[in-house]
Amino acid sequence: MAWRIGVDSGGTFTDVCLFDDATGTVAVWKVASTPDDPSRGIAGGVADAIERAGTHPGAVGYFGHGTTVATNALIQHRGARTGLITTDGFRDLLEIGRQKRPDLYDIHVDKPPTLVSRDLRLEVPERMRHDGRTEVPLDEAAVRAAVRRLRDEGVAAVAVCFLYGFVAEAHEAIAARILAEEFPAAFASISHAVAPEFREFERMSTAVVNGYLGPVIQSYIQLLGERLRRQGLTATPHLTQSNGGVISFEQAARLPVRTVLSGPSTGVVGAREIGRQAGFGELITFDMGGTSTDVALLSGGECRLASEAVVHGYPIKAPMLDIHTVGAGGGSIAFIDSGGLLKVGPASAGADPGPVCYGLGATAPTVTDANVVLGTLNPGFLLGGRMAVRHDLALTSIAGLAERLGLEVMPTAQGIVSVVTANMARAIRVISVQRGYDPRDYALIAFGGAGPLHAARLARELEIGRVLVPVSPGVLCAMGLLLTDLRSDFAVTRLTPLDAAAGMVLADAFGVLAARAEAWFDAEGIGAEARRIVRTVDMRYAGQNYELPIPVGPAGGDLVDDLAAAFAAAHRLAYGFAAEDEPVQLVTFRLEASALVPKARFVAQQDAGPEARGAVTGRRSVWLPEAGGLVECPIYDRALLRAGNRIAGPAVVEQMDATTVVLPGMIARVEPYLSLILEAA
Repeated sequence: MAWRIGVDSGGTFTDVCLFDDATGTVAVWKVASTPDDPSRGIAGGVADAIERAGTHPGAVGYFGHGTTVATNALIQHRGARTGLITTDGFRDLLEIGRQKRPDLYDIHVDKPPTLVSRDLRLEVPERMRHDGRTEVPLDEAAVRAAVRRLRDEGVAAVAVCFLYGFVAEAHEAIAARILAEEFPAAFASISHAVAPEFREFERMSTAVVNGYLGPVIQSYIQLLGERLRRQGLTATPHLTQSNGGVISFEQAARLPVRTVLSGPSTGVVGAREIGRQAGFGELITFDMGGTSTDVALLSGGECRLASEAVVHGYPIKAPMLDIHTVGAGGGSIAFIDSGGLLKVGPASAGADPGPVCYGLGATAPTVTDANVVLGTLNPGFLLGGRMAVRHDLALTSIAGLAERLGLEVMPTAQGIVSVVTANMARAIRVISVQRGYDPRDYALIAFGGAGPLHAARLARELEIGRVLVPVSPGVLCAMGLLLTDLRSDFAVTRLTPLDAAAGMVLADAFGVLAARAEAWFDAEGIGAEARRIVRTVDMRYAGQNYELPIPVGPAGGDLVDDLAAAFAAAHRLAYGFAAEDEPVQLVTFRLEASALVPKARFVAQQDAGPEARGAVTGRRSVWLPEAGGLVECPIYDRALLRAGNRIAGPAVVEQMDATTVVLPGMIARVEPYLSLILEAA
């Protein structure tokens, strides 16, 4: 079993990457996504890629998958009809939330719709105290009646969230048993199993989102698994989580809330490894696809892991890489707003009908159409010739927009590119400048089908001096699936002061988490030699609303003093001061369990010298305002470039999965692992 497959299914394209463990051969493939049934496009893409690689399904030993099914269901509000059972008096908590507007200064902004309507939010008598003692016993008859009512209402999922369920799970466990007895067909989302942490609104929101997505992900995974089995794949399939690790399909089906950033997270993992190969630890990732752009900041080669985030308006308490997303992609639609200004996105043409140049009936101009008109994209075909492009249709759509703006066609097309570049620059400033990081200290790693096309201009906008373009940028998210480990995260909240007695609390809490991790290792069949554990604890000053994650070393020594010193240092870094005399609290204990798996390994190539003329396949006119207008640019075939080759801009580098633009005044050189590095000449 030599071959490993990674598949990333996006809103516009599905990417497949194959790696042969025995020879180091890498094969990549790209097909159009099938939004009506993503599993169909995935199965077809895998079959095509396996055939193209000259192998067979039985030779595949690993299958990893990243998907946007969960996040798309959340964005488009296409989840399952969901009910909620909660503590008497708390059913409106889901709607009240934190009593904050999504945008403090926008009085017209709409809150996202509540995922469970009020008539499906049912209360039952029960009450646990903060210390786990029972204040009001659970009324089991009321729970049974509530479950039957939700069953009769036709819900597909039921979330259960009781006050202080994270401290004492007895009442929630009873409710789960009754739910299984009375309504076994329902997807059960029990808060202490989904998010065993404090803050009742966020825990309830997470449990509800998990239930809302549950039937969707279960159906998707079942359908995809069946398609893969029919094709002859025998490898155990894995799905990417938001934290960058992978889990089995079965665990993903139980905890779908952990897959809401499944697709983007693998791109960050792949970018980290490609950056390490090229010698860059300080990176800003720029993943521009057909529908959206995802950006993240890696400091010291690692991306910050958030324990809680707001995803498309819904708070989720689940570990996820700190990724920021904006609606800016190749399919983003350009339009004129009510004030007569040119805007781009967030609405997207998607895969069907797609941009106008696809010739599938679309009429609204997109970023891709603008690039076809400008000549930065091949005016005749994409995907290495497999996909025809209609330059005439793209030109007509841009001309119509230009007429309404009172501009010429080329400046209008360039205006679309400039606007989307500004949108993406704003996203990068959110994860860098707004958090105290100077983007000029980082290299920009560009990937996704449209990333390398826009990277040079984006880097200039942000004064970033170096751009890294991987050898297969359009399928890096799929390749990232071959570079990541199995991983699961466990947490428990136990609010306790950091004092002499804290050592016993630490030992007990991590003992509970270690037992859960061992059970997960055993279920996944992970050998002892491959098991890895990392421990952290969220800490704060008493009275604070926000915690800081602090690494926890091995037991023994002055563990309490070490935690106090580490927290003071982290607080100074985050807030500029440390309140030495204030009492400190331990809040949530976290354990990251990972299993090392064999990964794709790449071999450095011998330097072939700077001469790259052998890779030139032709020339074409490209509109470049940096060069004063239309300019004849050499077109390079990326597959013919060798380590050490150098390209002077302006130039265009084409390959099956992406196009890279080298602006005037820039040099592109090929490093030993065949990534392109763009710098000022």
